[in-house]
Amino acid sequence: MQLLKAPFGFALLCAALSCSAQQAAPRNPSPNAKPDAIAIPEDRGSSALLESLRKLQTRASLIVIVAHPDDEDGSMMSYESRGLGTRVTLLTLNRGEGGQNIMSDDFYDALGEVRTQELLQADRYYGARQYFTRVADYGFSKTKEEALEKWGYDRVLYDVVRIVRMTRPLVVTSTFVGGPTDGHGQHQVSGMMAQQVFDAAADPNVFPDQIKAGLLPWKPLKVYSRVPFFAATQQGMYDYATGKYVPVRFYDYVHKSWIEGPLSDDLDVPTGSYDPALGLNYVQIARTGLGFQKSQNGGTGPAPAGAVTSRYHRFGSAFPVEGKEQSFFDGIDTSVLGIAQLADGGGNDFLKQGLAQINSSVEDALSKFSMTHPEQVAPSLAQGLKATRALIAEVEQSSLSPAAKYNVEHELRVKETQFNDALAQALGINVLATVTPEQEPTGRFAMFGGSADTFQAAIPGQEFWVKISATNQSPAQVTVSKIFLAAPEPGWAVQPLGESPTTLADNKNIAQRFQVTVPKDAKLTRPYFTRPNSEQPYYDIHLPADLGLPTSDYPLTAEVDLDYQGEPIRVRQTVQTVRKVTGPGVELQPLLVAPAISVAVSPRHGIMPLSGTTFKLTVALRSSVKGEAKGVLSLAMPVGWTAKPAQVNFSIGRDGEVQQSSFEITPGKLEAKPYEIKAIAEYEGEKYTEGFHLTGYEGLRPYPLYSPATLDTRGVNVKVAPGLRIGYVIGTGDEVPASLEDIGVHVNFLSVSDLASGDLNQYDCIVLGVRAYAARPDLITYNGRLLNYVKNGGVLFVQYNSAQYDHNYGPYPYSLTNDPEKVVDETAKVKILDPANPLITWPNKITSADFDGWLEERGHSFMKSWDPRYEALTEVHDPGQDPQKGGLLYARYGKGAYIYGAFALYRQLPEGVPGAFRIIANILSLGKNPAFQAANSSAKQ
Repeated sequence: MQLLKAPFGFALLCAALSCSAQQAAPRNPSPNAKPDAIAIPEDRGSSALLESLRKLQTRASLIVIVAHPDDEDGSMMSYESRGLGTRVTLLTLNRGEGGQNIMSDDFYDALGEVRTQELLQADRYYGARQYFTRVADYGFSKTKEEALEKWGYDRVLYDVVRIVRMTRPLVVTSTFVGGPTDGHGQHQVSGMMAQQVFDAAADPNVFPDQIKAGLLPWKPLKVYSRVPFFAATQQGMYDYATGKYVPVRFYDYVHKSWIEGPLSDDLDVPTGSYDPALGLNYVQIARTGLGFQKSQNGGTGPAPAGAVTSRYHRFGSAFPVEGKEQSFFDGIDTSVLGIAQLADGGGNDFLKQGLAQINSSVEDALSKFSMTHPEQVAPSLAQGLKATRALIAEVEQSSLSPAAKYNVEHELRVKETQFNDALAQALGINVLATVTPEQEPTGRFAMFGGSADTFQAAIPGQEFWVKISATNQSPAQVTVSKIFLAAPEPGWAVQPLGESPTTLADNKNIAQRFQVTVPKDAKLTRPYFTRPNSEQPYYDIHLPADLGLPTSDYPLTAEVDLDYQGEPIRVRQTVQTVRKVTGPGVELQPLLVAPAISVAVSPRHGIMPLSGTTFKLTVALRSSVKGEAKGVLSLAMPVGWTAKPAQVNFSIGRDGEVQQSSFEITPGKLEAKPYEIKAIAEYEGEKYTEGFHLTGYEGLRPYPLYSPATLDTRGVNVKVAPGLRIGYVIGTGDEVPASLEDIGVHVNFLSVSDLASGDLNQYDCIVLGVRAYAARPDLITYNGRLLNYVKNGGVLFVQYNSAQYDHNYGPYPYSLTNDPEKVVDETAKVKILDPANPLITWPNKITSADFDGWLEERGHSFMKSWDPRYEALTEVHDPGQDPQKGGLLYARYGKGAYIYGAFALYRQLPEGVPGAFRIIANILSLGKNPAFQAANSSAKQ
C-alpha cells in the first residue's frame, strides 16, 4: 500500500479535509484546565507528587494508537505513566458511535459523546492525555479495506500524522497489528496507521500544509504493537471478524514485507508490578479506569493482585536493536540530559549545562522527598523551574537551527509544566471555582450545607457570580499575584468584587468573588464537530484549531497565579456548577453555555402510511432562562399541510423546566417521498430551531449534544392490521416502541408481574426488545409462560439478543455460538427464501426492495443452527461470508408462532427506513393474517 493516495492532487485533498493553518494547534499545548473538581485518589497528596518527580527525571514519551474507546492497553499505559514517569498520549481514531449501549438511550453521535466522557474518566487512571481523529465508528467492519473505503486513507493518516507531530513521542505503540487477528476492520486500520506514521510523520512532503502551519516533522525512534492472542492450528489462525481461518503471517507496514509465522515477543511490560505508594498494581489501577467505560458491557470488575505482563512486538527502530528488550526505551537516552541530543551538531554546550542544572534540581528534590512533609522538596522544584525558564530563554536567543530550537523548546515546555504542577502539589495548593449565588447562605448551619445549588448552564447575555477559593495547605509562604477568570473567547465581562489577601501559608484560604456577564453572542458549549447524518463516516470540523481534542474548552476557567521564592506558578480549574442529588449528594460539573430556549421534536425521524390522514407531533421546549420565559411556538411545514393548533403561546416558569406541546398534523396529498417539518420557538426577538440534551447517565460527566428541531419523514406504502394489541418487553436503548406509533401501533409495556401472572393471551403479538434477555432477567424466569402464550395462539417476536439468549429459550433448540454471525454490509442483497410464507405476504408483500436504504448494518446475532421446525425466511451475507439464513426464523408452535429476528430493525425504525416498517408491520399483524388463521382452522379439523 502506498503511503499517500491522492489521485486528485494534494490541493484538492486539503480542500476535502478542510486543511488550514489553524489546524496545527499550538506546538506545545499546555494541559487544559482540569474539568474535575476533585482529583482521583491516585492523583492526590504525596503520591501524586512522587509521580510528578518521576516524570521530571525522564523525557520518555510514547503514543498509543487504537480504534475505539476501551481498545487501549490501560495496564501498560498506567505502568509507563505512573510507574516510570513516561509522558503518555492516547490517540483513539473514533469515539465508538456505532457500538451498543446498555447504560442509556444514547446512540450514534450521542453514544460517541458518552464513550468520550467514559474514556476521559478512564484516562485519569491511566495517566494519559487523550486525542481523537475526525473519523466516526460506522458499525462493525470486517476488513481494513472496508474501513479505509469509508473513512478515506488520507483522512485518517492526516490526523494521525498531525497528532504525532504535535506530541512528538519517542515511541509509537498500538494494541493492534493491522491484520486479521485484530478482529475488526477498524482495529486493523489503527494498527496499520501506528506503523505507517513511524515514517510518515518525519517526511516533510507528507501533508506539507501542517509544516506551513507551524508544525515540524518528527521521527519517533521505535514502533511496537501488542502481540496478538491467537492459537495457531493446522487450519491457520482464526479471523474473528470474518469467521475464517487465514495463514499465520503478518504484514510489516514499516518494512513493507511479510513476517511468516507468529510475531516475536520482543518486550514484556510488567504491568502487574506493585506500586506501594498507591497500594495497587498497575493492572488494578487501569481496571478501575476501564470500569468507567460501562456503555458497552455495564462495567468491569476488579483485577486480582499478582504478576502480569503485556507482550509487545517491535516492528521498527531508527537504530539497530536485537533480541529481547527490557523497556520500550532500550537504547534511547531518556534522561533530562538526553534532551541535548535534539540539538546535535555543535554549539550546544550551554544546553548541556542548563540541562545538568535542571537535572540536579530534580535529583535534589527526590533526595528530600518525604511522604509526610512534601513541602520539603518545594525549594528544589522552584530552582528547577527557574533553571528551565532560563534555559528556554537561552534556546530562543541561541544559534541553534530552527528545527533544533523547536524540538528542544518542546521538551523544555513539557518540563516547565511538570515543574509547575509538582510545585503546586508540594505546597498543597488547592483551587476550587464554583458558580455562586449573589448572596451566599449565612447563619449558624451554613457551613454544613456546603455550596448552594446553582444552575447548570448560563445563557448569552446572563449575569451571574463565581467564587474562586485558593488554599495553601503547607507551612511555606506563597504570594498571591492574581486571581482571575479566563474565557476562551472575547466579550465576557468579568468584574472582581472586593480585594483579596496577598499571602498564604499554614492552610490559609482566600476567596475572590466575580460578577460575570456572558456576551450576547457567546458560543454555546457543544461539540466542535458534527455530521449531517449517521451514514457519513467522518465528522465535519467547525473549529479547526480544536481538531484532535476530546471536547472544546469549557467556557470559564479560574486561574490563580502564585509566587514561591520568586518563581511564579499557576493553578487552573474549570468553573463548576453545583447540584444536590438525593443519594449521590452534591455533584460538581463544569459550567456550560446553552441557548435560552432549546427546541426538540418527537419523533425526529419516521414514516407516514400513505393511507394515513393525521398524525401527532410533540415539541418540547426547555428553558435555560433564569426566570419566566414567554414566546410563541410554530411549525414550518410543506405547502398544503396544516397543524392544529397553528401556533402555541408558551410560558415557562423557571430554568430547567420543560414544556411540551402537541400538534395534530394533517398532510396534503401524500406521496412516497421525503418531507420535513421544523419547529420554531420565538423568544425576545430570537428564533430557536435546535435543542440539546445532556448525554450520559448518573455518575458520568454530562455533555450537551445538539439536534435540529426537525422531523424528517416520508410517505410509505405500509399497511397494518387494525385494532392490534401489542405487549412489549423493553430492551436496552430500545426506541422501537416510539417508532411503532408512526403506523398507529401503541404498545403496552410488560412488567415483571405481567410476565409472572398477567393475562398474556389478550395480546395479538408480544415483542421482546433488543438484548431483552440481558436487560430483563425475569424473562428467563417466566420464559415458560411466554411459550405457553405462543402455544395458545399468540405470536412472539424476539429481536436481536446477546449471549444471554443462547440457552434454547425457544420452543425448539437453536444455537447462536459464542461468536454470533453478523452481516455488516447494509447493502448486502437479501434473498426471500419462502415468498409464500404468511409473514412475507400480508398485509404487505415483502420483497428484497424492502431492504433498500438500510443504515450501518443488516444485523447482529444471526442464528448459527436450529431445529428443522424453524423455517428460515431470508438469506444474506457479506462478501466472502457463508450464506446466513438465521436472520429471520419462523416456527409454528401449537396454535401460535415464534419468530426470531437478527435484522437490525431497532436501528432502522428510529431512522425512518421504509422497508423496516413494512417488515415489522407484517410480524405484528401475523395473528390476524387470514392465511395464518386458516392454517389454525385446518389444524383444528
